[in-house]
Amino acid sequence: MDVKLELIVLLIVQLIGSSAFAKFEVETPALRKIFKWLFMDSATIGLYYVIGHWSLLLPTSILILGSTFHIIWCRKNGIDPWKATPRKKYYELRKWNWEEY
Repeated sequence: MDVKLELIVLLIVQLIGSSAFAKFEVETPALRKIFKWLFMDSATIGLYYVIGHWSLLLPTSILILGSTFHIIWCRKNGIDPWKATPRKKYYELRKWNWEEY
């Protein structure tokens, strides 16, 4: 199946990651998000040529470890890990500017 499996998995991880966690990255600069995904894609595809399909452990482990850390951090700080609420408190924790409308 060549590198197609890795590309499919990376696409699915990015689709789910971007959709599920978008509310937590509202104020994150676009370039930072782009470089984060580029790093994971490049590392996974590069590893594919060294260790084959075992390279899929990288995005899988990043997803599992990142989600686990996210849930623990949110609960520790009183933030809902699925809705990013209360929003004002979340902004304060991330040191983003909160503007009342």
